[in-house]
Amino acid sequence: MQIDLNSDLGESFGAWRMGNDAAMLDIVSSANVACGFHAGDPAGILRTLKAAKARGVAVGAHVSYPDLQGFGRRNMDVASEDLIADVLYQISALAGMAATVGTAVRYVKPHGALYNTIASDERQARDVITAICKFNPELALVALAGSPLVGWARDAGLRVIAEAFADRAYTPQGTLVSRREPGAVLHDADEVAQRMLRLVREGTVVAIDGSVARVEAQSICVHGDSAGALEMARAVRGALERDGVKVSAFA
Repeated sequence: MQIDLNSDLGESFGAWRMGNDAAMLDIVSSANVACGFHAGDPAGILRTLKAAKARGVAVGAHVSYPDLQGFGRRNMDVASEDLIADVLYQISALAGMAATVGTAVRYVKPHGALYNTIASDERQARDVITAICKFNPELALVALAGSPLVGWARDAGLRVIAEAFADRAYTPQGTLVSRREPGAVLHDADEVAQRMLRLVREGTVVAIDGSVARVEAQSICVHGDSAGALEMARAVRGALERDGVKVSAFA
């Protein structure tokens, strides 16, 4: 058995430092690299691309709404013409920079509010799908496991990688508990590691109410910007490998 581990990287901006990209790249198999719309400055993005290349980590474009001030976490009703162009712009910029260090963008993973919106908003979802297809229909799309987006993207001919979140609680229906709710974010590294091992082995997680929810995923996101992120990522990878699960990039 195998699974991909991904993390959001390249998000530092000028004097503002976010996470520890170098350390996280020693753990994950895929790097979702910021494209400048929600975070990331050109020099920092380039450093992350070089580090990913050196470690053999796959690179994806972490596209976002144009929202530096809100870190891409504010909902936006962007017109289709603008959203398609915004996503195309971001993929193109990252792909160009990646080429200069001898690597390539292999997939797209939307960030924050854009990720959550297109999971169920068909109009914006199809705009993002259109942008990816225009740039390169061979790129994979990382999407929330169990969301309508998975079907829309597959119907459009894209390869879709369903994603689970290591440090997030799930509802009995297999969806993420809103960050506004108590217990939505998990902090115990050992607990998280065992949850992800169960997800890989059985395709299930224990929901927030104690029931068992089905969540089938090909990639697990380990956030790089939360407290204890590195400890949690190491715990997840360690538990998987000790149980014979190979950590390998889907791309």
